[in-house]
Amino acid sequence: MYIAIAGNIGCGKTSLTQLLAERIGITAYYEEVDNPYIGDFYEDMTRWSFNLQIYFLGQRIRHAQDILATGADLIQDRTIYEDAYIFAANLHESGWMSSRDFDTYLKIFDLSTALIPTPNLLIYLKASVPTLIHQIQKRGRAYEMNIEEAYLERLNQKYTEWIEHNYSGEVIVIDVDHTDFIANPSLLDPVVQRIQTLKHQEQSNTTAEALTPSNQEAL
Repeated sequence: MYIAIAGNIGCGKTSLTQLLAERIGITAYYEEVDNPYIGDFYEDMTRWSFNLQIYFLGQRIRHAQDILATGADLIQDRTIYEDAYIFAANLHESGWMSSRDFDTYLKIFDLSTALIPTPNLLIYLKASVPTLIHQIQKRGRAYEMNIEEAYLERLNQKYTEWIEHNYSGEVIVIDVDHTDFIANPSLLDPVVQRIQTLKHQEQSNTTAEALTPSNQEAL
């Protein structure tokens, strides 16, 4: 079972990933916060956008290799799809990534997605820009202090477009503006119940597949 957490910068993905992993008892994969390009990127997006996105893409590929190697249930903080359809696309449309670099990035992305299973469930943390700014300032990462509100708003628009029109899998949307699951973890009970249902369904499907006609005749 593969659960993915999606959302803009500062929406609470890491916190949610940790909470759900602990409650359900599955492996958590977190996005690296020490990407060696990220500080330079926020200082000069045009120069470092391609490097930043390629590094993140490499991280997703490593996670994919782990997924395929272990076959274990897992929950992932941010998806490979967001890298391409949200962040890289926004950088290209905003003029911070050249068309040549964007085309090269998408070719590598297309090859990478063939390695990665589709999430059984995507949990999207939806948050307004004021909420994102508040949480970014609260966690205090130096390289994020100068992120512009307009940049976050463009990313939010990309997320809305992707979730509502392009993503075809099952999605649970959590309104972070009105859902403080850190202060009140019980608000996550419906999400936990849905994940547990999916887990039981997958286990049942695996058992059914294991019962081949020859095995059934022997029972």
